[in-house]
Amino acid sequence: MSSSGHLVLFAWLSGIEQTQILPIIITCHLGTFFALICFFARDIWGIFKDLVIIAQIVMVSLITAIFALTARAFFEQLFQKPTVVCLALLVTAILLLLSRRFAKDRRDMFALNFKDAFWLGLSQGLAVIPGISRSGITIFSLLVRGVKPEAAFKFSFLASIPAILGSFLIKAKDISFVFNNHPGNFCLALGMSFLFGLLGLFILKRVVKRLELHYFGYYLIVISVLGFIFVK
Repeated sequence: MSSSGHLVLFAWLSGIEQTQILPIIITCHLGTFFALICFFARDIWGIFKDLVIIAQIVMVSLITAIFALTARAFFEQLFQKPTVVCLALLVTAILLLLSRRFAKDRRDMFALNFKDAFWLGLSQGLAVIPGISRSGITIFSLLVRGVKPEAAFKFSFLASIPAILGSFLIKAKDISFVFNNHPGNFCLALGMSFLFGLLGLFILKRVVKRLELHYFGYYLIVISVLGFIFVK
C-alpha cells in the first residue's frame, strides 16, 4: 500500500538525491502499468463492449488529471517532505481500518454510475500525495458507495491505467535524464516493479475479497511511526 510513500522514505534514508525520487517512482509505476495490463487483460477486452464503463473511466481520468495538474507544483514538492509522507501514510491506515465498516456488498462493476466515477476521480486525485495509497483510497471510496469488494478492486485498478500512463508521459523527459547512460537500471526498476506489481495484485485481490484491508492499516501505522522517528 502506497508504493510512492515507501519509496520516498527509502530514498530519504538511503541518501538518494531528492530530484531523482519522483522519476524513479513513476518508472516503477510504469512497471505496475504493464502488470495491470497482464492481470486485467480479459477485463480490458470486455470493457470495449460497454460504452458506459468506458465513459466512466474517461470521467475518472479527467477529474484526476484536473485535480493533479492544477496543483502539480505543490504535489511534487511533497515528495521531498518525508514527514508529510508519514502523515499521509497514517491517513491511509485510518481509511483501511475503517474499510470493513462500509462494505455493504450491493453493486457490481456494471451497476456503477457516474456519481461513483466522480468520487473515484477525486479520491484518485488525492492519491497524488505521496503516502496516500491510490488503491487503498479508491477502493475505500467505492466501498463507501456500496460497491462489492471484488468490483471495487477491479474498477479501481482499471480506472488507474490512463492515470499511470499519463503520469509517465508527462515525466518522460525527467525519467530519461535520471537514467541517462544507465539503461540497465531503468530495465531493472521496470522489471522488478512489474513482477512485484503482479504479485501485489494477486495478494490484494484476495485481501479485498476477504475484507482484510485493515491488516494493511496496522502495518502502515507501524511504518508511519517508524518514519516519524527516523526521518527527523
